Amino acid sequence: MAGKKYSPGATDTAIKLGQTMPYSGPASAYGTQGRTEVAYFNMLNAAGGINGRKVELLSLDDAYSPPKTVEQTRKLVESEQVLALVNSIGTATNAAVQRYLNTKKVPQLLVSTGATRWNDPARFPWTTPGFASYAFEGKVYGRHIAATTPNAKIAILWQNDDAGRDYVSGFKEGLGDAVRNVVKEASYEVTDPTVDSQVIQLKSSGADTLFMMATPKFGAQAIRKIAEIGWKPAFYVASVASSRVQTLQPAGLENARGIVTATALKDPSDPVWANDPAVLAYMKFMRDWYKEGDPLNSGNVFGYTVAQTVEHILRNAGDDLTSENVLKQATTIKNLALPMYLPGVVMNVSPTNYTTVNALRLQRFDGDRWVVFGDPIVVE
Repeated sequence: MAGKKYSPGATDTAIKLGQTMPYSGPASAYGTQGRTEVAYFNMLNAAGGINGRKVELLSLDDAYSPPKTVEQTRKLVESEQVLALVNSIGTATNAAVQRYLNTKKVPQLLVSTGATRWNDPARFPWTTPGFASYAFEGKVYGRHIAATTPNAKIAILWQNDDAGRDYVSGFKEGLGDAVRNVVKEASYEVTDPTVDSQVIQLKSSGADTLFMMATPKFGAQAIRKIAEIGWKPAFYVASVASSRVQTLQPAGLENARGIVTATALKDPSDPVWANDPAVLAYMKFMRDWYKEGDPLNSGNVFGYTVAQTVEHILRNAGDDLTSENVLKQATTIKNLALPMYLPGVVMNVSPTNYTTVNALRLQRFDGDRWVVFGDPIVVE
């Protein structure tokens, strides 16, 4: 027993984790991510767990509603006494509990959002991001437009929240001097029934290039409406709305042809990875442990990768399963190349910089699958 140290949520035989997921509500398409993570820990437990301990992930529905997130998070911390929160989804939802979790010194790890506020170790040391920052991703698209079509007439469609503002801020920074070519912007609320009117406004501006930050439901609506009204802009879509299953299929795959997005992950539908050992292992996991899930859904690929990150953190924590050591392991990761990362992508996290992946790559949808092009674009 010597050397074993525990915070609430950890024992000699078990580790209890928690998260909130939008299993219902306007972002319910993302819920599959949590199901993948629960399935991954079920697989690990069947093989003996982590360092001899079974991992229980309590994944609760918050309907993408901040008040519900507060209620469910308090339940996880105060009633269930979890060791850490991992990969809860949403910018507004995570923001609603960030101060509470930091005050309680409960790790809020790998939050499923890339808002810049998650990389703030000075003010919120117990919160770490799970994505490359939205601002950086936005910058990638802006730079590509400025470099390839410097005279483009640019329109922007974005969700009116912190995530949308971060994406747009980074996008405009990436445009540089070409920011003067932005001719129209339109935002929407997550409570809006559709974005049809916004799409019509943007087309009427005369724009020939569109950047869109949306969640899957609204992303699918926009893609479908753009095709319906015969608008054919050069079309850049934030990765949060790039899932083939969650966004492109509901929109109509042919309507999505030519869209550009950024990613750090391998696409299991891409024939280039047909014999890749990491993709084969992922596909087997989905067949064996999450049969009802679609292995081609990028949300499932991301959930699988996050679960592997959590496994890495807990394995390295060893028998010191205190909140402090779990946080230390989560913020001292160097050159971690997870199996489903694209070549050139690694994870680096330090106590002074909580940024996760070091690079993104652009990809274009060809009507059937995403095709990666260009070199890795390194985070600055």
